[in-house]
Amino acid sequence: MISIRTAMVLAAGLGLRMRPITLETPKPLVRVGGQTLLDHALDRLEQAGVRQAVVNGHWLADKIRAHLEARTRGPATVFSYEETALETGGGVRKALPLLGTDPFFVVNADILWLDGPVPALRRMMNAWDPARMDALLLLAPTVWAVGYEGRGDYFLEPAGSARLRQADEVAPFVFGGVSIMKPELYEGSPEGPFSNLDLWKKAEAEGRLYGLRHEGPWYHVGTPEAIALVDQELRQPASQYVEP
Repeated sequence: MISIRTAMVLAAGLGLRMRPITLETPKPLVRVGGQTLLDHALDRLEQAGVRQAVVNGHWLADKIRAHLEARTRGPATVFSYEETALETGGGVRKALPLLGTDPFFVVNADILWLDGPVPALRRMMNAWDPARMDALLLLAPTVWAVGYEGRGDYFLEPAGSARLRQADEVAPFVFGGVSIMKPELYEGSPEGPFSNLDLWKKAEAEGRLYGLRHEGPWYHVGTPEAIALVDQELRQPASQYVEP
């Protein structure tokens, strides 16, 4: 198993669908299951052995910075302020000098997952093969994706490669908001805002985009209504989840 010691937590979104809550509280600091979404993400990274996490911020960034400074448990955090929101890819690109030259985790701060028998991040490290992969995505079965309503994102091929669905397709997996990325994938990327999806399309075209099926409940906390729904699900996840 390759150990990954750094991570990027994407926390700079405006949280428009979460308003009016996010008029005063940045979305990563919304509390679900007894703690903030940001703390859920950082705690799972700590459990996986990550030593440093870069957290970006734009909307209500001072509140995110203050929350990080008040944390008393690891991993160590570094704040990356974005005067202009840079989207997922641009935010990571800006933070590359803080992330180092080795592959790193990227975690969205608007999702939450529970682990199966083996924690998802450790399963990802076990599956990571830099000789074949430029990016590895955690993919959640749509049938067990709480708070998600959509047509899915990806298909998983027998050898583990991931294929983005076409516009007229329905895919069985939604991107789970967690990935392992090579910093080299950002070489030649534009300055300013852009999406990580652009880089995944490039990796897919070169046969270097892979996916790993998540083995456990997965939650998307995207609206005020989803908070109560996910809170309820978290109270009894084991009885609600049956491996599809």
